[in-house]
Amino acid sequence: MKIKLNLTAFFEEAKEGGYITFIEEIPGINSQGETVEEAKSNLLEALHIVLDTHREISVATTINKKLTKESLELIS
Repeated sequence: MKIKLNLTAFFEEAKEGGYITFIEEIPGINSQGETVEEAKSNLLEALHIVLDTHREISVATTINKKLTKESLELIS
């Protein structure tokens, strides 16, 4: 499944060098890197890990339940 969702990433120069980054719309998704490009790559990896983990938890906790699954499109 491909999803297109526009999120806002913030990059802050760290006092000790490099960058700290987080996604504004999703608390807890943050990372760091020596350059903005590395920090962005690490942030996207963190986002994928969190989303994949949430999917795995959802599958594990909904086994044997009668559910209807539907895709959503977010436009804001």
